[in-house]
Amino acid sequence: MDNLLPLGLENIDPDKPIFSITIVSEALNIHPRTLRIYDEENLLVPERATRSKRLYSLNDIEKGKLIQYLSRNIGINLPGIKLFLCMLDDLDLPINKGIKYISGKLDKMQITEEEQLENIKKHSNKGRKAKAAKENIQ
Repeated sequence: MDNLLPLGLENIDPDKPIFSITIVSEALNIHPRTLRIYDEENLLVPERATRSKRLYSLNDIEKGKLIQYLSRNIGINLPGIKLFLCMLDDLDLPINKGIKYISGKLDKMQITEEEQLENIKKHSNKGRKAKAAKENIQ
């Protein structure tokens, strides 16, 4: 992971929680509410500087990248992501190897990017907004 760090961050302890929710949400290109949901779901649990201030480490950011990859690129839901993260832990694979691991498994299973995109489209209409829209129509 050291060679992937931006200039100036290579000497920072990757487990030290120093990044605010705003910085991490910008780095991951997601809304801060999404990070709060990950916290509530015990997917990405930050340290707390005070009762309400969340602080994230470089390793947390890497884990966030993996979570985003699994949800956006493959279409895995949050319970599936939890399962995958547990499996990585059982296999003693570091988070930064997770994307490579799952990509290799997808290749081995011969699941194409087109199939992954179709799965994402199929399941994207099953969220809260889709349910609310259906209820308004009825």
